[in-house]
Amino acid sequence: MSTAIILGAGDGIGGALAERFAEEGYHSVIVRRDINKANKAAEILKSKGYKASGHNADVRDPEQVKNLFDQAESTWGKIEVCIYNAGANVQKDLIDTSPKLFRQVWELACFGGFLAARECALRMPKNGKGTLLFTSATSSQRSGKGYSAFASAKFGLKAVAQAAAKELGPKNIHVGHVVIDCGVYTEAIRKRFELRNIDINDLPDDSLASPQSIAQAYWYLHTQPRDAWTHELDLRPFSEAW
Repeated sequence: MSTAIILGAGDGIGGALAERFAEEGYHSVIVRRDINKANKAAEILKSKGYKASGHNADVRDPEQVKNLFDQAESTWGKIEVCIYNAGANVQKDLIDTSPKLFRQVWELACFGGFLAARECALRMPKNGKGTLLFTSATSSQRSGKGYSAFASAKFGLKAVAQAAAKELGPKNIHVGHVVIDCGVYTEAIRKRFELRNIDINDLPDDSLASPQSIAQAYWYLHTQPRDAWTHELDLRPFSEAW
């Protein structure tokens, strides 16, 4: 059995990714900091007849990340897919961004991605193939007011992805950097719109990306023939200004 590890498998994109790969016969390992939430998400997939397991780990902790990969391999089979979907979008002016906050944002959005990439580099070449994908954001392309922490972390993650692609591509490991350049239709976004007195259901159809549509794009990257791999893919609805 092949395994797909989704680090940062929340209720939005991460959950949709876990289900999309499970639909294709992969054992989805749902990784969250809260084991109860991870197990609940796994149980939902299993109730649909899919293979899934919950696992808690702090993606910023090298030992916890190593143990996660060790357990996945020994329990559920070779790791063919790894998706790093963790990160925290923080917007604060420079004077309101404490050194502690800056470091925390970097650790979650960049350092954790490096740890996942390193584990993949140690394991996937032995299997002769693999896919490593990073969820990123517009801030990896350009920064803006209030994004000193988040953008610098995403710029760093992009560099990690590029280095990994150049190192692992010749070993038949497809590395992709996915830029989500839009709002995503999730409960968190719905609440943000409510604070602005906007009902998300009143927005034009397809003006927000659905997690399922985004997950389909990740599956597309995974199934690309290796003579025409995409490294960086940016996603946005038809109506998004950019």
